[in-house]
Amino acid sequence: MFDTTYSMIGVAIIVLIAGFAFLKGDEPERIGAGAFVMVALASLLIQDNTGYFGPKYGQLAADLVLLAIFAIIAWKSRRTWPVWAAAFQGIIVAGHLVFIMDTGAGNIAFYAVNNLSGVAILITIGVGTFWAWQERRAAGIE
Repeated sequence: MFDTTYSMIGVAIIVLIAGFAFLKGDEPERIGAGAFVMVALASLLIQDNTGYFGPKYGQLAADLVLLAIFAIIAWKSRRTWPVWAAAFQGIIVAGHLVFIMDTGAGNIAFYAVNNLSGVAILITIGVGTFWAWQERRAAGIE
């Protein structure tokens, strides 16, 4: 994972946004950021040696778990960011299914969808954390 500069920058962004969520977010933001980090770590451990060309069933299972977590957060909280995070995670799961069905979309499209949706999830967690923090500051809680 840490073999390229891009991956190092990506991990740094994940750590910064998750740290921001843990420090300034409420319970939904902490759970969402923690789940995202845990699934990112699990995806590293689940990786197999099929290269870029085989279906990633282990990562699909991890992404399904993250989709369920975001859906539960969206259902239980009054915030809007979990709905967006669940939608982007649904796109990732749909990308897995398209790749498994071998529709000819190709592996480059699969990885592009995964990476862009992952960045979008991080943005939604960051924006949701910022809004939660500002709501507490406006209420005089923080």
